[in-house]
Amino acid sequence: MSPTRVARAGAAPDAAKAAARERRVRRAVRAGIALLHALARTWRIRCANDAVLRDLRAARQPVLFACWHGELLPLLWYHRDQGISVLVSEHSDGEIIARIAQRLGFGAVRGSTSRGGGRALLAMVRVLGQGGDVAVTPDGPRGPAHSFAPGALIAAQRAGVPILPTRIHVDRAWRLRSWDRFVIPKPFARVTIAYGPPTRVAAETMRDAAEETARFAALQEEAGRVAARAAGAG
Repeated sequence: MSPTRVARAGAAPDAAKAAARERRVRRAVRAGIALLHALARTWRIRCANDAVLRDLRAARQPVLFACWHGELLPLLWYHRDQGISVLVSEHSDGEIIARIAQRLGFGAVRGSTSRGGGRALLAMVRVLGQGGDVAVTPDGPRGPAHSFAPGALIAAQRAGVPILPTRIHVDRAWRLRSWDRFVIPKPFARVTIAYGPPTRVAAETMRDAAEETARFAALQEEAGRVAARAAGAG
């Protein structure tokens, strides 16, 4: 068999696999959007410290939202149609999340803060430099949970924008058996969203920015305590 025929024979199965994968992704996106709408319309959402976000937007100050991967779902719903871009991994499940986010009015930046980060970093800096907001999950796409990867800090430092710690507290939820214990608030759940103080990376270089992960992880945890207190959970 000629090399051309071999190439064609190999291309056909590859195309079939790609088409099957695309069908699976589309089905998952349709199901995910339908489920999210059905659940989220019953959620009772309140915010703590949301004046900081209003002030940032009044000042036309772009911001980098930082939220933990497992808490992403209610934040996507609450911040829908606000023109925020979301950093989404290039893993297969990232494609589903990216399309769901786009259906909710988000832009999508593909990549991660830990792997393949160079292209994602440049894209985030470009969006922030053009005046747009970006949301990242600094412990994604594979964890460890609640660990702060340095990519978000480097993007904020290069773009000269503050990072806004963003956390949730949910009074009742399903939690998946995944590395991030992904939170799905149950019907009629009370969801409390809290924002920490918008904080700039103090370092002057990218290398030094990467050393500030502990400080920003602590800000994330404090925002979580604010959410819990606002929810009356102690």
